Amino acid sequence: MPPAPISVESEPESVSPAPLSPARYLIWLATSQWPRIMAAAVLGSSWMIALAVPPYLIARSVDSGLDTRWCLALLVSGVAIASLGVLRHRTMTKIRMDANFRTVRTVSAHAVRLGSALQRQASTSEVVTIGVGDVQTVAQTLTVTGPGLGAVVAYMVVASVLFSMSVLLGAVLVIGVPVIGMILGLLVRRLTGALTGYREREGALVARLVDLVGGLRVLSGLGGKEVFAARYRADSAELLTEGYRVAKVMSWVQALAVGVPSLFVAAVTWLAARTAATGEISAGELVAVFGYAAVLVVPTIFLIEGGYDIGRGLVAARKVTAFLRLRPDPVGNLPCPPPGSALHDPDSGTEIAPGLLTAVVSARLPDAAALADRLAGIGPTAATWGSVPLADLDRTALRARVLLCDNDSALFPGTLREVVTGGRTTTRPTDEELAEALSAAMAVDLAGGLDAPVHADGANLSGGQRQRVRLARALAADPEILFAVEPTSALDAHTEAAVAGRLKAARSGRTTVVTTTSPLLLEQADAVCFLADGKLAATGTHHTLMRDRPEYRALVGRSADEEEVTA
Repeated sequence: MPPAPISVESEPESVSPAPLSPARYLIWLATSQWPRIMAAAVLGSSWMIALAVPPYLIARSVDSGLDTRWCLALLVSGVAIASLGVLRHRTMTKIRMDANFRTVRTVSAHAVRLGSALQRQASTSEVVTIGVGDVQTVAQTLTVTGPGLGAVVAYMVVASVLFSMSVLLGAVLVIGVPVIGMILGLLVRRLTGALTGYREREGALVARLVDLVGGLRVLSGLGGKEVFAARYRADSAELLTEGYRVAKVMSWVQALAVGVPSLFVAAVTWLAARTAATGEISAGELVAVFGYAAVLVVPTIFLIEGGYDIGRGLVAARKVTAFLRLRPDPVGNLPCPPPGSALHDPDSGTEIAPGLLTAVVSARLPDAAALADRLAGIGPTAATWGSVPLADLDRTALRARVLLCDNDSALFPGTLREVVTGGRTTTRPTDEELAEALSAAMAVDLAGGLDAPVHADGANLSGGQRQRVRLARALAADPEILFAVEPTSALDAHTEAAVAGRLKAARSGRTTVVTTTSPLLLEQADAVCFLADGKLAATGTHHTLMRDRPEYRALVGRSADEEEVTA
């Protein structure tokens, strides 16, 4: 069953209610702070009802010959309206902030729960777009709860006052204002549809931008930067066209939201003047009718803007709830098997013997990386450790003993010491142990040593340096089983040969699996698993496979030729 709602005040990690529809999510945000919502509704209603008081006082003042008491009452009502307006606005700001922070914490907590499953189910750009734009749009929608309810109450109060003055004027105002709202509502619905299309294109464009920036160095080296930049410019032009379409509808909504009510007030004023000329209403009541008509415009505009905000909010909430529907990998609770147990992957038929340096070779690099994911318990897997399925093991215990190191692992900003230790506060390696890990990964050449700064994602490092820092971090963790995906692909032949020898020495007696086609690493491997089309085709030592498997020899020989060219 999905989790029940939890309030932000009582629990740091909020979750949203089932079934996670956009409307239900907005309702949950409102009910989670219902005392504040009720206060906003009372203040909003009081403020809008108070707006109808000045026209009444002006009418009494005119009919009484500008009596001082009525003028003084008008001054007091103005101060009261201003005070109510300040309190209403302050309350609505708190509601927006609560909804904003609640959504941020809900999305962040769910991202943590997803763990490694997040990268396979959502792009970084989509998560960024939700956190930057959709969260604020959803929060803005909550403001309708205050002035929206107040607009309805104020409308009913003013309508009753108008009917007491003139049935004709009351009927015109009470019927005319909803008609205006219906007309503008059609435009709001069209605007919502346009916003949905714009939001989809915007998310795709942000995704392309993130990919372009993330691979800028590689693209520059391959000469493909201009190609991707041209694609981005084309997508940007399409988004601009879509933005103009949205702006066109929005401009009509905003223009009509002000223009139509103003024309309606003018028509009502003309009708009231004719009614006053016949003596049905007094001169003061004529002034009051104009004021009441103007007052009715305020709740009408609020209702129109509220409908617009709800439409935008549903579009944004649909993105938020789609993210919240992502499910994390299944979590087991069985204990891990004893040390020295073998790993087995039934999908490929591969078995990893304990205590050895095993290399996995495949012509298709994704096949080898997928095997490493399955054997490390990352994502859906049918692999077993000993006789226990990895999917049934306790995640915390599994992560403490099995580590996957790949070239997509994040490097957080900090000193080299902080990056390599991974921010651990317990079982923290000593500087000597860190130095050994850095030496084994040939990562001691950074200026400043352990205090050298590392920018976010290693932006101030070369590709080879980032790769060696990641390997050093994995070695410093000293896991029982280490999976390293292409750990030397960005290194020159001399550095790669040194890393290969030092890696074997540093991991002596512990299970280590590397995916590679490099002869320098394969020379150091105790065993080699050769994959063909994702299935185990042969096992043995590097020299045995070079002698007996022509396809293996051709693959590794090609890698050796590429290394010679690189060197």
